[in-house]
Amino acid sequence: MAFAPSLDELVPENHFVRIVSKTVDELGIEEVFAKYTKGGGASRYNPVMLVKVLIYCYMTRTYSSRQIAKQCRENVKVMWLTGFQKPDFRTINKFRSEKLKDTIEEIFIATVQLLNKKGYVSLEKYFVDGTKIESAANKYTFVWKKAVEKNEKKLDEKLKVFLNDVEEITRKEDQVYGDKDFAETGNDDPVTSEDIKEAAEKIKQRLAEINDRDADESKDVKKKLKKAKRQIETDYLPRKTKYEKAKATFKGRNSYSKTDEEATFMRMKEDHMLNGQLKPGYNIQVGTENNFVIGYDVFPNPTDTRTFIPHLENVQNRLKCKFKTVIADAGYGSEENYDYLEEKEITGIVKYPSYEKETKRSFKKKIFNAENWKYDAEQKEYTCPCGNPVPYKKTVTKKNESGYMQTYEVYRCDNCEGCPFRALCTKSEYGRMVQRNEHWLEQKAKVKELLATYEYKKLMKKRSTECETVFGQIKGNLHFRRFYLRGNEKVGTEWGLLMIGYDFKQLARMMNA
Repeated sequence: MAFAPSLDELVPENHFVRIVSKTVDELGIEEVFAKYTKGGGASRYNPVMLVKVLIYCYMTRTYSSRQIAKQCRENVKVMWLTGFQKPDFRTINKFRSEKLKDTIEEIFIATVQLLNKKGYVSLEKYFVDGTKIESAANKYTFVWKKAVEKNEKKLDEKLKVFLNDVEEITRKEDQVYGDKDFAETGNDDPVTSEDIKEAAEKIKQRLAEINDRDADESKDVKKKLKKAKRQIETDYLPRKTKYEKAKATFKGRNSYSKTDEEATFMRMKEDHMLNGQLKPGYNIQVGTENNFVIGYDVFPNPTDTRTFIPHLENVQNRLKCKFKTVIADAGYGSEENYDYLEEKEITGIVKYPSYEKETKRSFKKKIFNAENWKYDAEQKEYTCPCGNPVPYKKTVTKKNESGYMQTYEVYRCDNCEGCPFRALCTKSEYGRMVQRNEHWLEQKAKVKELLATYEYKKLMKKRSTECETVFGQIKGNLHFRRFYLRGNEKVGTEWGLLMIGYDFKQLARMMNA
């Protein structure tokens, strides 16, 4: 008599699903979920089991909650994980959206600590890079900061005229009452929603005062005030409130999406229309060591330069470690970032944006590039290709968007008039101007010196096989180019599942090697 095989017999001994189950068990994450469990009875499904299902499904290109629920009913490997339990898509989605957003970070940290314990990572070197992933928001739901500011300015101008007109109406009706009852609106201060509410309340009070009057003049004023009150309530106040809400939502960004307010419109590499269209998305920062992901962060900021410091701080605080060496591409090279690495005593193998150009022979042949000009430090003076002096004019100190202070010197040539090379040298009507940042030049010299050594040159070369491999696997092999959930926390949950799964796959490769 033949017996049907058990589920355990249908899953090969070295299959990836077994490694997922075994590794999650090693993490000991039961206590993590216990911290976030509220009273009201036990869950029908073990959260550890659901974590295993989500990690395995994400690593097998199954991201939709309905498709994951289907896998629990039909896929032998997933059924082996669930033990024949069949959570529906609502259970899976609620667990992923609500429960995991509080715990995914701790599960990832436990994964990195396990890798460190097993000797796969030392937490000394950190290869960092970023990529942009499209949000689940509609691509045509944009709100632009410049448009909001422009429209709000127009509304403010209209409101000042409107409030002055209302004040004039009441002043004519009753000279006693009309002694500057409304706020002064002739200055350049913006009108706020509170100012509009205050004006509406005063109109309401004024209407109550003249309600019993029978004079034709009072009736005319009453009619005008009622119209003004209606215009405030149906037009001016809603628009002003909308603009103020939009400004509060930007949080230093230039745009956001109406259907995912934490997503920012940014340029993606996946540009199928080839028109450079901006799409709502997130800037994902990932750090690796020995091809294992040991840190990640989700930022709404599209530029890598401004994410570098907060990302390093976040990762080192989570892992309670201090990196000795950080390796990154030219997108992270800035005066502020180099100062941070020096202050924290971290060796930074980070190219600056123009590094590749400056190391080519053709760069030295560009005679109109000021960096190739002769500079006299004592006289504080450049000499242009025509032999004219370009003397020092002033020192400028400015603050960038993150609050970092930069100081540079300004030099300007006074002999550009009549110069045969002027058209090739400058388009300015005031003559050729040069900015010199001594501190930045010193930093660039240190970077060149570091990258000239064999050890650091080797590390920089290795960078392309570290983080780029992660993005290639996730976006290329797993076809994950768009998030399924909305909001920074939920997006972080999805990316955390992918990073944990990626580390599990890398662990499986090393174990089977």
